[in-house]
Amino acid sequence: MEGGNKRLAVLVGCNYPNTPNELHGCINDVLEMRDMLVKRFGFEPTNIEVLTDDEVGGSGSGSRGLPTGANIKKALGDMVDKAEEGDVLYFHYSGHGTRIPSMKPGHPFRQEEAIVPCDFNLITDLDFRQLVNRVPNGASLTILSDSCHSGGLIDKEKEQIGPSSHKPENNGPSTPKPKPKTIPFSSILQHLSSLSNINTSDIGTHLLHFFGSDASLRFTLPFLDLESFQPLSPDDGILLSGCQADETSADMAPTLAGGKAYGAFSNAVHTVLQDNPRALTNRDLVVMARKLLQQKGFVQHPCLYCSDHNADATFLWES
Repeated sequence: MEGGNKRLAVLVGCNYPNTPNELHGCINDVLEMRDMLVKRFGFEPTNIEVLTDDEVGGSGSGSRGLPTGANIKKALGDMVDKAEEGDVLYFHYSGHGTRIPSMKPGHPFRQEEAIVPCDFNLITDLDFRQLVNRVPNGASLTILSDSCHSGGLIDKEKEQIGPSSHKPENNGPSTPKPKPKTIPFSSILQHLSSLSNINTSDIGTHLLHFFGSDASLRFTLPFLDLESFQPLSPDDGILLSGCQADETSADMAPTLAGGKAYGAFSNAVHTVLQDNPRALTNRDLVVMARKLLQQKGFVQHPCLYCSDHNADATFLWES
């Protein structure tokens, strides 16, 4: 794909303020990325939608307020609906991630990846697969997820850099106490159960009770033939994940007076881009972010999932 006619982005930062799950750097992550998209990658500010759970509740063209599951999926769906051949689409998520038991027949012990919007209406790997499948031919959708268990967040996307392609490295010096960006499945189930007063361990029952048709496809269509959502050929979905599916991503509080909180992966990507004014491939960006996190002592390994062609394409098709 050569360049793009339009450059569209949805940026989501969830800090979960005043809750037991509170994080601190996620909104900072997406605001810094917004500036980078405009100054370096040629995105028009009016084509960037920002959803955050601070007092403002989001900003940008046609802002929808808080980053609930429904609002995030609506923003992403509208972005894809606007897309045409040659367009560059980008979704940056910084917030909690989790894993849920698989609903696939024959996979009772497998787990699926999901992000955790501010209202706990989970968005799963199947939702992201369906979104990528809707992208028009000749356009691309890059997803950067700075969240726990984010490896494989686009269902069935090909692994380029991940647990089977790279041996674990010995990490450097220990990091300042990070907070993992994860909410265990048991905690999500307990939270939803306390609200619904329904006595079941089936998380889909609780999500359908609260969110109805706005719940993930994994729960609204439990008998869906999942093969209909699988890629028929290499697609233009690109996932840069903050860690492997079995790992956590770090949220860092400020280490110096006047400093800013940040997500470790988002910060690593930002640093690599700042230090390298030349265009970087998706593969190079992930490898360099991995190396930087290793040097700083973080125990997380960013991954890349995409087609062979897109692995060696420049990040966001920068010229």
